[in-house]
Amino acid sequence: MSLTEQQLQRIMPNARRQAGVFVSALNAAMARRQIDTPKRQAAFLAQVGHESGQLQYVRELGGDQYLSKYDIGSLAARLGNTPTADGDGQLYRGRGLIQVTGRNNYLRCSLTLFGDERLLRTPELLEQPQWAAESAAWFWWVRELNVLADRDDFNGITRKINGGLNGLADRLELWGRARAVLCA
Repeated sequence: MSLTEQQLQRIMPNARRQAGVFVSALNAAMARRQIDTPKRQAAFLAQVGHESGQLQYVRELGGDQYLSKYDIGSLAARLGNTPTADGDGQLYRGRGLIQVTGRNNYLRCSLTLFGDERLLRTPELLEQPQWAAESAAWFWWVRELNVLADRDDFNGITRKINGGLNGLADRLELWGRARAVLCA
């Protein structure tokens, strides 16, 4: 089922013209990762909508101090960033419509999307609409979120994406709109 620009704007009213920029990329990415039923698409678009500020952001906000949490310490180590304060936090900050974060995730995503390590050299590719959408669908696929979407386990999806229930009210509002548009 292909999503139209008008449907995307109804789901994410703050997306405005970004809906036209992303609709083709989202359709291609969803088709490639079997996000192909109304339930799956509604859950996916709700999460993408929250994570990207309704398609406004494809790069994690925050200055050097905020991003330093990805540069040194236990979180940096879990993400596969080098253990020294060398800029990995800034380089491998969250990018894409579902923020791919950390060297390990960039590498895994790159190997799947490109068959090589190009995202380690050019992480900004995930800021382009095609790769922002493809990386989000890849993230969804590798975490087997279609299964949770099929069961309407939206909280479970949120936890796998966010590690908790941050922004749940906004995510639920987006999910409600997406279900009204796609599942009617």
